[in-house]
Amino acid sequence: MEDGKSPTRFVYCNRDFADHVCWSGCGDRTASMSKFDTTIQAGWTDRMDRGLFRYHLGDLETRILPGPARYVAQLNIQRGIERRQPQEILSIKQNFDTKQFNFNKINPEEVIFEMSKQIEPTLQPKGGGPCKENGHPCDDLCRIMVMVNVSPLEFGHCLLVPEPTQCSPQVLTPAAIQIGIESVLLSSDPGFRVGFNSLGAFASVNHLHLHGYYMKQELNLETASTQPLVPEKGFYRLRDFPIGFMFYAEMDDLEKVVCAISQVTNSLVERNKAHNLFFTRGCPPGKSDVRARRGVRIVVWPRRSCFGAKDESAFNVALCELAGHLPFKNRHDFEHSTEKDVMAIIQRYLLPDQQFLQLEQQLTAHLQKDIKA
Repeated sequence: MEDGKSPTRFVYCNRDFADHVCWSGCGDRTASMSKFDTTIQAGWTDRMDRGLFRYHLGDLETRILPGPARYVAQLNIQRGIERRQPQEILSIKQNFDTKQFNFNKINPEEVIFEMSKQIEPTLQPKGGGPCKENGHPCDDLCRIMVMVNVSPLEFGHCLLVPEPTQCSPQVLTPAAIQIGIESVLLSSDPGFRVGFNSLGAFASVNHLHLHGYYMKQELNLETASTQPLVPEKGFYRLRDFPIGFMFYAEMDDLEKVVCAISQVTNSLVERNKAHNLFFTRGCPPGKSDVRARRGVRIVVWPRRSCFGAKDESAFNVALCELAGHLPFKNRHDFEHSTEKDVMAIIQRYLLPDQQFLQLEQQLTAHLQKDIKA
C-alpha cells in the first residue's frame, strides 16, 4: 500500500470481548452485533458495492450433506475460476520473496481498517514459557491490517495481516495465534470463523495472514467429543474425523493457550509438517450439549504437504474443508457428492494413522515436559 493514506483505526482491549455468545438458530446477523462485527461487515459490504472484488458474492446456494458429519456444502464456482493464481510453494519454510505478490502491493481501498490492541495497566503480560523470548504475543505496538479477500468464499471474508511491512513468511507466530483467538472473541456472532493455511497446506500467498469470514451454519467440530492429552495446557485430541489436535481457550487463559499452540505449530514447522488451523466459538471439552459459546476451539490438523499438487475437481482440502465447510467448484459435485465421497477426498491429505499417533506422543511429551520445568 503505497499511497500514504492512513486506514481507519480499530483499537480494542479485553473488555471488548463478547462473553455471552450462543447459537439462536435464527441466523440473524444484525442481532446484537459487536463493534468489531459492525466495522467488518459495513466495510466489506461497501467494497463489494464499489466493485473491488473479482466477482459479486450473493447468497450462496447451500445444502447440508446427509450423514452424521453434517458437512456444509456451498456452491462457489467463481472463486475457483477468478481467484489469483497461487504462488509456487516448494517448502514449508520458504523465505518471503519481495518480487512475488504480497499484501503490501494491494489496492489501498481493499483495507477495511487497521486493528491494534491496547494493553490495560492491570492486565500486563505475565511472561514465561516459549513466548517470553519473543516478547508478549501482541501488545499495543502490534498492527493488524484487516482487508477484504477479493476472491471471497463467504460473507465478510477478510484477511488479517499482522505487521505487513515486516514481510514475514507464512509461518505462525504467537502474535498471529493470539490475533486469531481474539478476533473470534471480539465477534458476538458465533458464525464468525478464523483460519490459517501453512505453506504446503494450500496457502496461496507466502506473506503471514489469517482468513476470517462469517457463515450461518453450525459445524460439528464446535461440539465434537475430545480426548484430553495435556488439559493443563488446553490440549486435546478431536475424536471425530478428520482427527486433529484441539485447544480450548477462554478469556482468562489466553496467554497459556497461545504459548501452547505456538509450541505445537513450531514443532510442526521444525518437522516439515504442513498444517491447517481453524478458530471458532465452541463448547468446552466434555460439554457438547451446551448452546453457549463462551470460549474458542482452535483445531490444528497436521497433514500431507502439497507442493505443486494438482487441484481436486470438487474442492481443495484446506482450513475450511477440514472444518466441515465445503466450497464446491462445480455444480455436479455440489449436487451429487455424498459424505462418503467427501471423506475419501479429505483422507488423501491426512497423515497416516501411525504417523499421527507418533506425532501426538511427541507433542504431548513436549508439552508435559514444559509443565514439569
